[in-house]
Amino acid sequence: MNQQGECWTPDRVLALAPDEPSRRAGGELAASGSWPESGMRGDAVWGLCQGGGSGPYQTVVDMAGPAFNCSCPSRKLPCKHALGLMLLRAGGEGGVGDGEPPAWAEEWLTAHRQHARKEEGEEGSSARGSGPEGARRRAVLRAQRIGSGAAELEQRLEDLLRTGLAGVEREGYGAWDETAARMVDAQAPGLASRVRELGAVVASGSDWPSRLLADCALIHLLDQAYLGVDRLPPALAATVRTRVGLTTEAADVLAGTDTGTDTATVRDRWLVLAQQDAIEGVLTSRRIWLRGERTGRMALHLSFGGPGRALDLSLPRGLVLDADLAFYPGSRPLRVALGARHADPVPGGAVPPGGGTDAALAAYGHALRDDPWLDAWPVVLEDVVPIPARDGERWQLADAHGESALPVDPRCAGRAGLWRLAAISGGEPVTVFGECGHRGFAPLTAWDPEPVAL
Repeated sequence: MNQQGECWTPDRVLALAPDEPSRRAGGELAASGSWPESGMRGDAVWGLCQGGGSGPYQTVVDMAGPAFNCSCPSRKLPCKHALGLMLLRAGGEGGVGDGEPPAWAEEWLTAHRQHARKEEGEEGSSARGSGPEGARRRAVLRAQRIGSGAAELEQRLEDLLRTGLAGVEREGYGAWDETAARMVDAQAPGLASRVRELGAVVASGSDWPSRLLADCALIHLLDQAYLGVDRLPPALAATVRTRVGLTTEAADVLAGTDTGTDTATVRDRWLVLAQQDAIEGVLTSRRIWLRGERTGRMALHLSFGGPGRALDLSLPRGLVLDADLAFYPGSRPLRVALGARHADPVPGGAVPPGGGTDAALAAYGHALRDDPWLDAWPVVLEDVVPIPARDGERWQLADAHGESALPVDPRCAGRAGLWRLAAISGGEPVTVFGECGHRGFAPLTAWDPEPVAL
């Protein structure tokens, strides 16, 4: 918690990352050993990080914006050094000590804040005040910046359609990186991430123009939704705000405050379907999928652990937890914050009920109707047989009692888990949990009869 009362958690910092490589590189720098000198005062944090040059890079961040400055040659905003420094600051526990900024940091902070006051006028100056009123004004200013960024992005898309796609291949990543950087300046990391992905579409194969137009259409839809967010139903408005990069703190979700939607907790016996950890530098992310025995609702608990800090929750697959879960606001709520636990976790035993491949596609379709920007939806497949890839075809999961099949997400190709699934099945039907999306099905757990990670 900084002196202005705003909480920066690792997941909130990582939401600012312009791309996945930046997330990983920033995580690797989120350790005090990477910063021979660092300090903080109020919303300002600065440090020296040894890089590839003759001297250390000078990095300074105003976390009230946030705004970033670094002497490294990277064109990304924020760069990996700014992300690492913010993650170190968010980790707390003495990662960054209090102090007075050195001259180079003070010079940038003074110039930046003078420029910010000039842009924002008197309201912008008062928005730096402490307390709930200052936080409210900062939120209003950020919403205005995001709106300006969305309007600018709409003009960029309009220019693309007017001039055509012929020159897109020649432009490469540069033009998209520049537009994404503008979205970071507008404090809309969700828009920035989607724009950066457009640069990769051009190199994705012969049918890239149709994929590019499809992705541009989704960005256009998100832009227009945010520009008219005040006219949307509360649940859809919450989804749109999340997609552009506005976050909701877990404490607010549990308290049911400042979310604009009904976030009442749901008590159930929650079966742990899967737990998946990923290492991102010195950070660890953990995703836990759960299913309510009584409600049948799917839930996802997401957390990050910083340097020297254990993740706050561990639930091995197959356990059952009697607890209250508060769903984050949205038109298709999935992510949850853990509330009160009413008993210790116990082994579940029973295999969860599921459906066929048609039911899985229908579940994803229904979720997509509520959230058009959704990549995948968690489902349980029952009585499916894994079919290994052959003759250039992808792996598939075929209905044992039907004629339909789901292709496996190509990002899972080459994983040992697919062959483990085939060994568990032995050509016989099995129950599999995973995520069904537009890329295919990504299997995470199978039952044999106990749950097995894939």
